[in-house]
Amino acid sequence: MSENTIKIDVISDVACPWCYVGKRRLEAALKEWKGATVEVHWHPFQLDPSMRSEGMNRETYLTSKFGSVDRVQEMIDHLSNVGKTVGIDFDFGDQWLAVNTLEMHQLLHVANQEGFGADLKERFLSAYFVESKHLNDRSVLYSILKDFGWDATKVDAIISDEQIADEVKTEIQYYQSRGVSGVPFFVFNDEFGVSGAQPPQVFLEALQSIAPVNAVSTGESCDPNTGEC
Repeated sequence: MSENTIKIDVISDVACPWCYVGKRRLEAALKEWKGATVEVHWHPFQLDPSMRSEGMNRETYLTSKFGSVDRVQEMIDHLSNVGKTVGIDFDFGDQWLAVNTLEMHQLLHVANQEGFGADLKERFLSAYFVESKHLNDRSVLYSILKDFGWDATKVDAIISDEQIADEVKTEIQYYQSRGVSGVPFFVFNDEFGVSGAQPPQVFLEALQSIAPVNAVSTGESCDPNTGEC
């Protein structure tokens, strides 16, 4: 990476709707940016690493997190409205299934190495939040990864690779040790962080004023402790 290149490390989870919004807002900012070259690197985070392998349907998940579906309707409506402003049609209907995202992070880990991690991240987020795909279904993963040139054998091998799983968990622990407790979280040049799905202007201001400060500001995000988004 060139000395003049700005690096942005993005810590996020596939199961985080604000991470999807944040991704789109960052991309909007980068389209406007006229300065130094920017490299974006994607990193894993799990909001709910204890999620069972079979997942949870919408009603069970929301009830377990918030006590009732009705309690979070306002949050869902807000997310849906914000999503439309960045081209995301969130669907939290009856077909939506909350899943454990570790396997997806393992696939993203290798996809990053092969140069298409950002595209796969977008595909997973769309499948999870727009298409209500059940991403704990191996056949769904096969179908998605086929579009990127991976066959079922490679997908299975990556998911069953304990070393890759350990590397993902270690990376998550690293960012937790650095104080990342909610996502999305954006680290600029290893110097300062922007927390939450900030408007594009905040990212542009951060790019324009790289400085050794701890944080620029806090925006809307998902909290793994409360489950609130």
